[in-house]
Amino acid sequence: MRVLGIESSCDETGLALYDTQRGLLAHALHSQIAMHRKYGGVVPELASRDHIRRVLPLLENVLEKSGATRHDIDAIAWTQGPGLAGALLVGASVANALAMAWAKPVIGIHHLEGHLLSPLLVDEPPPFPFVALLVSGGHTQLMRVTEVGAYETLGETLDDAAGEAFDKTAKLLGLGYPGGPEVSELAQAGTSGVIKLPRPMLHSGDLDFSFSGLKTAVLTQVQRHGDAITVQDKANIARGFVDAAVDVLVAKSLAALKRTGLKRLVVAGGVGANRQLRAALSAAATARGFQVHYPDLSLCTDNGAMIALAGALRLARWPEQASFDYAFTVKPRWDLAALAQ
Repeated sequence: MRVLGIESSCDETGLALYDTQRGLLAHALHSQIAMHRKYGGVVPELASRDHIRRVLPLLENVLEKSGATRHDIDAIAWTQGPGLAGALLVGASVANALAMAWAKPVIGIHHLEGHLLSPLLVDEPPPFPFVALLVSGGHTQLMRVTEVGAYETLGETLDDAAGEAFDKTAKLLGLGYPGGPEVSELAQAGTSGVIKLPRPMLHSGDLDFSFSGLKTAVLTQVQRHGDAITVQDKANIARGFVDAAVDVLVAKSLAALKRTGLKRLVVAGGVGANRQLRAALSAAATARGFQVHYPDLSLCTDNGAMIALAGALRLARWPEQASFDYAFTVKPRWDLAALAQ
């Protein structure tokens, strides 16, 4: 089965073609970072308009790279939610219009399920079951994943997601957008321990997260330095922030593995590309004898490949989910746990 995936939930337009026998055949992605950078964050209306401009050229790119035609496509998967309503509507309308014109079935996919399953795109995918750390700009969650469609929420953020905290910290330090890579890079020049920041909910006894207090602690440090703040001061603050965030994410992940008795951890989402987080989790895996799996760096951010994969896996297991009814809705707010079968 060959599934075309379309992702347009926020500020990346992604298309991909996935074959259940051969794997990922081709994918193409356009990021809107350069457009949104001047505003310091995503402008929803601009995002929607840019998706309209990009989606069909990206489709042509994917078909050309894969050597496929519309006749080779068996189904179309599209991101139904969560995300920005206008951006989701672009992908939904294009997917359903193409499917109706080509007489292909469609399936709406949960954006976070795509992230959750994205590490399965590697050459040696992790087997089920596993604990998933889903960590991105809008979500920070720990999930027990028994199989496709069988998800149990173990813990989640009570306020800011980790990615949001990175972006807000970047703004406080006068860095560019998106904040995650900027803070991570600056932290490399900082010294651990010079700036000691809190580890929110590290000893809460549960698997939930909170990052708003950590962001406030960064604000306090910036205000304390005032106009006299130097580049090295900012690097030390960035280092303190990254160390605190990573300590909490690693500790909670280890606690989730212990609580479930599982020995596999899958990391997904944009923050999963963070070098310090990967280094800390890999070191913990070596020391404690569990396995940790990451998606390819190119597939950590939003992309069409994860949507095509999720669509293919769902249709293989539940072929009745394939729809020829091209009336569609989008779900800007959609709880991943609602997918549990």
